[in-house]
Amino acid sequence: MASHPRSKAPAAARVPALLPGPLAPPALPRALAPPPLPASFDRDSYASTALADIIDRAVHAATARFTAGLSPMAIGGAYLDWAAHLAFSPGKQVQLTQKALRKTIRFANYAARAAAAGGSCEPCIEPLPQDRRFAAPAWQAWPYNLVQQAFLLTQQWWHNAATGVRGVSARDEEMTAFVTRQLLDMASPSNFPLTNPVVTERAVRTGGLNFAEGARNFMEDWERAVAGRRPVGAERFRPGREVAVTPGKVVFRNRLIELIQYSPATRAVHPEPILVVPAWIMKYYVLDLSPANSLVRYLVASGHTVFMISWKNPGPDDRDLAFDDYRTLGVMAALEAIGAVTRAPRVHLAGYCIGGTLAAIAAAAMARDGDRRLASLTLFAAQTDFTEAGELMLFVNESQLAFLEDSMWEQGFLDVRQMAGAFQMLRSNDLIWSRVVHEYLMGERAPMTDLAAWNADGTRMPYRMHAEYLRRLFLDNDLAEERWSAGGRPVALGDIRVPMFVVATERDHVAPWRSVFKIHALTDTDVTFLLASGGHNVGIVSPPGPGPERHYRLLERRADEPYRDPDAWVADAPALPGSWWPEWQRWLARRSARPRTPPPLGAPRGPYAALCAAPGTYVLEE
Repeated sequence: MASHPRSKAPAAARVPALLPGPLAPPALPRALAPPPLPASFDRDSYASTALADIIDRAVHAATARFTAGLSPMAIGGAYLDWAAHLAFSPGKQVQLTQKALRKTIRFANYAARAAAAGGSCEPCIEPLPQDRRFAAPAWQAWPYNLVQQAFLLTQQWWHNAATGVRGVSARDEEMTAFVTRQLLDMASPSNFPLTNPVVTERAVRTGGLNFAEGARNFMEDWERAVAGRRPVGAERFRPGREVAVTPGKVVFRNRLIELIQYSPATRAVHPEPILVVPAWIMKYYVLDLSPANSLVRYLVASGHTVFMISWKNPGPDDRDLAFDDYRTLGVMAALEAIGAVTRAPRVHLAGYCIGGTLAAIAAAAMARDGDRRLASLTLFAAQTDFTEAGELMLFVNESQLAFLEDSMWEQGFLDVRQMAGAFQMLRSNDLIWSRVVHEYLMGERAPMTDLAAWNADGTRMPYRMHAEYLRRLFLDNDLAEERWSAGGRPVALGDIRVPMFVVATERDHVAPWRSVFKIHALTDTDVTFLLASGGHNVGIVSPPGPGPERHYRLLERRADEPYRDPDAWVADAPALPGSWWPEWQRWLARRSARPRTPPPLGAPRGPYAALCAAPGTYVLEE
């Protein structure tokens, strides 16, 4: 059958005819038709993009004030990874159920034995060696023995639950275990008066006055924290009066450093001066504390000329200072000043913590450029390979760095309180909860020491520098993998040819000694490696003489000798008693020329004339 002629018309053309007259779209004159949309219509404007970025950064920065700089997204993502894999691991769930049942039976058996013995008996679980929360004898009496044993068993079960789940990434597993441990440490029975027998005994003995004294301590600490003041007792350790008192002069100053030259204490000194590059996370004077604990004073008394960099405490105007600015305005500017003052052809370079990482970069850049002014390089608790940087790496991933960068972006620097919070969580039992118990529940103030006062005298970190440091060194490991640039050109630690003295500490939670040990695989020079007892600060501040028991291990590896792994190194290096400072001083002396007349303090005129007495002005800035 022949089709109707109108049925061949396009559907779009037929639609108006099918509609009632009033609903038909009106025909607009061509002159009134809207113009076609531009091709850029779907692209976001610069203003909207900038506004969205500002809002997101501001929200992250505000959140960081309440989370000590920790990213909730990083923590939530780690727990989601763990929970999702655990939910699809029925075998692990059965294993955890069995563990819970066995621990319950062990605890019931212990409770029955303790009741039959009329008191304490052999525990069913021992605390870890570093856990001193339940060391007091009162914890072995009923019912506190049951309380602490139940807590330790629970803590062990949660560690088993947070680890060993197939499919969870190593980073997420570490984060989950870390945060779970922090939550359990917070809920420890040692932190509450009714479940802590030591606190209970003191309350009975003092009639509850310990709580009144603890409340006073808490209010005093809270008031000082809000006002940005240092802790109680820190005022007894003022730079230039009680600490940082080794005589000297500031002989150079720029926008980033003051260079201190210390006065000689001997009639003759080795001609090769020592330049010490401290970390700029804290004030420089950890190496020049009270006279009995001063490494600077010890070196000067041993016949060395010592120069020390004192870093300026950066503010918002310094937000764009780069890591390489710390090399050029810091290390290289100091070397120029030392050469002008002493006329010494060679210098012993030493760096502590991040200052040691900077010193290694500077030494590699100098070797690359044919600069032969270094006689040796010494690193104190300084990492150059960050693949095994310990639990600090939990704070370094893409989510965490983006969160931290937003916090720094808002104010132009990283506040010292945010850094302190992260470091305290690495050792929360020692640095947070033990203090809560002793100062707020027991009402006992711990005596302030020069090292503790220095530890409370923090500094800020410029936005750009700290972002580069965390992202390129910690996250991407650019230095060890030869992608780090100095002066616009890459550097390689393998170019260093001067002898090296590297110090690590056994209980370092900032620069784990096995991470510091990696310098052996990154360099082709003689490396003397020393492993000292103690932690990141106490292990370095280790003066000779009376004091806590100290020991160290020491071995030298020649450039042509094969690599020895850390476990083999420990097995081959005998433990030696005492301070390691004399070992380093003798090592420096063997690589120095015979002593001669000391150089003057600063140049008599020109840019390196003495400006003021040590410790200078930068160390006093808040």
